[in-house]
Amino acid sequence: MTPKFHNLTVKDIRKETRDTVSISFLIPEELELDYHFESGQYLTLKTSINNEEVRRSYSLCSSPFEKEWRVAVKQIENGVFSTYANKVLKIGDKLDVMTPAGNFKVTTGTNKKSYVLFAAGSGITPVFSIAKTILEDENGDVTLFYGNKGFHGIIFREELEALKNKYLDRLRVIHIFSRESPGNKIQKGRINKEKCGDLYNAFLKNQNIDEVFICGPEDMILNIRESLIENGVESSKIHFELFATNIKKEKKIEVIGKESPSFASKVQIIVDGDTIDFELDSNGLTILDAAQEAGADLPFACKGGVCCTCKAKILEGSAKMDVNYALMPDEVENGYILTCQAHPTSEKLLVSFDD
Repeated sequence: MTPKFHNLTVKDIRKETRDTVSISFLIPEELELDYHFESGQYLTLKTSINNEEVRRSYSLCSSPFEKEWRVAVKQIENGVFSTYANKVLKIGDKLDVMTPAGNFKVTTGTNKKSYVLFAAGSGITPVFSIAKTILEDENGDVTLFYGNKGFHGIIFREELEALKNKYLDRLRVIHIFSRESPGNKIQKGRINKEKCGDLYNAFLKNQNIDEVFICGPEDMILNIRESLIENGVESSKIHFELFATNIKKEKKIEVIGKESPSFASKVQIIVDGDTIDFELDSNGLTILDAAQEAGADLPFACKGGVCCTCKAKILEGSAKMDVNYALMPDEVENGYILTCQAHPTSEKLLVSFDD
């Protein structure tokens, strides 16, 4: 199903920390099926601020069993939407909200599993949703490592304490502070590769780890992943979500379909049953940008290859992506691309948002 925007009413706004609010939305009964989500997924919010369209993606911090659609927004320096959400937005206001999307999600089952979760700052939002779902399902135990500058920066602090009290034998929460001393030396500092190794030896060494979920800054994610793999955790068990990328690196090119020399391509886009045609130089704009210039209204959010809102499937031809932080290897193998990062590599390219 192609992600779609609907104009929704802000149902509730809750102050979580000094610089973070959580926002819930009223979902009309006729749209509840469209807004069905899995723990770890996100919503893309859109509005006009100072006469300019602004859209941002925020992870759902609620769990599906709570029957609530709530996201958390941490105010960042010079953040247009985050400042608006924290300082201006009020209950009863309307926002355009896209239907849920995202591959960072947990699927619980009948077999008991051991989950390890890492989060830093606002990276707790999807991880909190995942933790609640695992604990509610009654077939898993959770170890959560949560990094912040200090005690007062902990988002969902009271809710986490309530969960610990409710699930004493199934939930461990280990806070790591970079600017405060929590008393235990191992809990002081940033979650880098060395710290992850220390945490593994102290808390995880004798534990069978079934799945790992990580959300936070890119360098933290890469350090944790590398450390866990070195300690014997299979890479296939490690899942991560990037809110943004901050490490400069060479572009990694992924070719989807049969590769051809670069030249002008006739591109067709299928969305909601309609077809948009345009020509595109493979060394020019991305497919998404070119389609927008041609007048197409396509789903997108980050334009950085981080989310998967602009995901589409190649039905004919081939394309290459500049970067891909969102699609799973099997999705790439099956012909899916991030249109915000993709360029044609064939004379004709047929791409569908409806598949």
